[in-house]
Amino acid sequence: MKPPYEITNKILFLYGQITEALGLCRSLLLLKPEARLRKQNRIKTIHSSLAIEGNTLNIEHVTALIEKTRVIGPKKDILEVQNAIKAYDQLSEYDPFSINDFLKAHKVLMEGLVGSSGQFRRKQVGILRESEVQHVAPSHSMVPILMNGLFDYTKKDPDIDIIKSCVFHYEMEFIHPFEDGNGRMGRFWQTRLLMQVNPIFEYVPIEEAIKNNQEMYYKSLADADNSGKSTVFIEFMLEAINQTLRNTIDESNPGTIDYKKRADSALAQLNEWFDRKEYMKINKGISSATASRDLKQLLDDGRIEASGSGRMTRYKKIG
Repeated sequence: MKPPYEITNKILFLYGQITEALGLCRSLLLLKPEARLRKQNRIKTIHSSLAIEGNTLNIEHVTALIEKTRVIGPKKDILEVQNAIKAYDQLSEYDPFSINDFLKAHKVLMEGLVGSSGQFRRKQVGILRESEVQHVAPSHSMVPILMNGLFDYTKKDPDIDIIKSCVFHYEMEFIHPFEDGNGRMGRFWQTRLLMQVNPIFEYVPIEEAIKNNQEMYYKSLADADNSGKSTVFIEFMLEAINQTLRNTIDESNPGTIDYKKRADSALAQLNEWFDRKEYMKINKGISSATASRDLKQLLDDGRIEASGSGRMTRYKKIG
């Protein structure tokens, strides 16, 4: 069954904003942020997702652990960060529509932290917040059936992929398939699903926006539970995604786009054979002189070969 939710005007507006931001990323050739920003955003992602779960290490500690520097702190908190570093390093290797890969990712995230890492829970659980039971999860016997249905929906339903990633996040939290680590897995797997829409999402720290609005995050989960549909949670998550995309664009300093970024972007999108006009179509806004210089440099670098002359010249990618 398709999970219950409504497509509201707010959802449509936010989806439009996100689509606009992704279009801006493409026009700025921001397929992947520069190395400095990728590292910075990965640190923010890991720190924020674990801080939501009560991890006490600060962002300097997380940075040190990523750099393989020894830190002093609670062993459990250090292990949580080390596990998250491994999981996010492997993020692109997981099949977003595979339950087996989903379980593998949980094993990496929770290894040494819970005895049943990489396995669905085998007992009844409830979610406590401030000593009150906020949510009683479905019976453990239903978990495999519900998770199979959720993956089936995510893979096959024709609805908008970005919206489906939000629905997956909420429904996974509702099912609560693991004894522990459900929150970080919900955020982790939504990122993996979003990467199917655009690879830039691997380096967009949506978790930071969630952490900075943590009370609203929990409230939207509770409100969705009470209403019996994930609509309000979808709205919250789309706001977080849009906000984080805009921040990433601002921090990327797109004014420094250079030949290498233009060339890498074009070669990733062009067919095996192409001409200067097609190169310019990918790199909107550049002059014909700049395109000619880029193509000459690509020839000198041995990344393309040429056939023909003058305006009839065509280029072929090498390798």
